[in-house]
Amino acid sequence: MVAAHDALNMYQLITSHGIRLWICGGWGVDALLGQETRPHHDLDVLMLLGDVTRLRRLLARHGCRLKEYWEENRWVTDGAGKRIATAFVLWDAQERELDVHALHLNTEGNSIPDWENSEGFIFTPEDLGGEGLITGEPVACLSAAMQMHAYSGYQIPEKQFGDIEGLHRKFGVDYPRGYSPRKAGPPLQTRPGGE
Repeated sequence: MVAAHDALNMYQLITSHGIRLWICGGWGVDALLGQETRPHHDLDVLMLLGDVTRLRRLLARHGCRLKEYWEENRWVTDGAGKRIATAFVLWDAQERELDVHALHLNTEGNSIPDWENSEGFIFTPEDLGGEGLITGEPVACLSAAMQMHAYSGYQIPEKQFGDIEGLHRKFGVDYPRGYSPRKAGPPLQTRPGGE
């Protein structure tokens, strides 16, 4: 599990070394909402392809190692001839996971996914312009509209219904295509003791 302090510590460690990250997935939603709404098994991030090697070296010095390559991983070769993975998971001895997907900038200033099965998909500067909070500290993340769009095209697990409802309530963004709104959304946060 990746608790709030773990997510923030990972983000701050990486960004303090000049590596840009955009938090997405469950922590991306919670950052936008400004509070932890459910447990998270990982921290999902987007990053620039040119920073992947530095990220891997940095986190290796902090005890992180490769857990797996995603099925959509595509190997690319950098200018020095080194092969770089574009979709993978790192984890540490406490099994805290960092799920990484790499992007590159095109000449129009948009970010293009480097992993497989992403043809025609782009992230505009606005899509990567989200600002959120984890434990009250600012983090860069996907915009609410792009985070909601990310829920399209697959069977949404029930644990993510609250993410969708929270984004819709706070930001007024449209539900993803094919999603049926719940009659009454779940509370954004449950306090210890059941309330």
